[in-house]
Amino acid sequence: MKVLKALYAVYGILVVIISYFFVLPAYLVVFAFFSKYRAPFAAHKVSRFWAKFLFTFFFIRVDVKGKELIDSTQAYILISNHNSQLDIPLFALACSNTFRFLSKIEVTKVPVFGYVVKRLYITVDRKSRKDSIESVERMKDSLLREKISVVLFPEGTRNRSNEPLLNFKDGAFRLAIETQLPIAVLTILNTREYSAAGKFELRPGTIHAAWSEPIDTKGMTANDIPMLKEKVREVFLRNLGKA
Repeated sequence: MKVLKALYAVYGILVVIISYFFVLPAYLVVFAFFSKYRAPFAAHKVSRFWAKFLFTFFFIRVDVKGKELIDSTQAYILISNHNSQLDIPLFALACSNTFRFLSKIEVTKVPVFGYVVKRLYITVDRKSRKDSIESVERMKDSLLREKISVVLFPEGTRNRSNEPLLNFKDGAFRLAIETQLPIAVLTILNTREYSAAGKFELRPGTIHAAWSEPIDTKGMTANDIPMLKEKVREVFLRNLGKA
């Protein structure tokens, strides 16, 4: 079984490589012909097409519940649990709202793809306190001025443990309170079964995820961060069936 999963993972890598040849030029066309304001919205459509292409050829069906709970005209702090590399394309399919990921600056060093990430998303050098502070300001600008949502994984990294969730960092919750914008929670239920963090494997099937009712942060202050973190954690655990 492990050998089959590994072989299937090789097939998956080939699918990704082949997709680069027509998706990356599409991004470059967007950057060349759309204004700086319109480019993220057009690029998000390319991202959704790319995600659909990948899952189609991975033979993985995506089932997302609760899409009607997300207002397409509202900017959110979008958060999710994080167990697999599949979580990134899954988010593109799960959310029609244009959004930006907060990405590690190391990703921008990947040839061509790194250029796309740098143009589309918000990067941060986690070794630099100055850059971390500036990345928060860039996220606020995206949320408040451009009305473009931001995606954050409150666990800070992919969960490789046997626990349903890692401890949450404060960043996403502090950002939500400082901008007074709602938090929208996407619980990803089973990507780990198809491509677990730290394992070279892939298999076909159905991935399930669910949106919950967005959590309003209006009127909250920094003192409410612990309460907000616990409230969101309860949402995740309830959806994961671990509460």
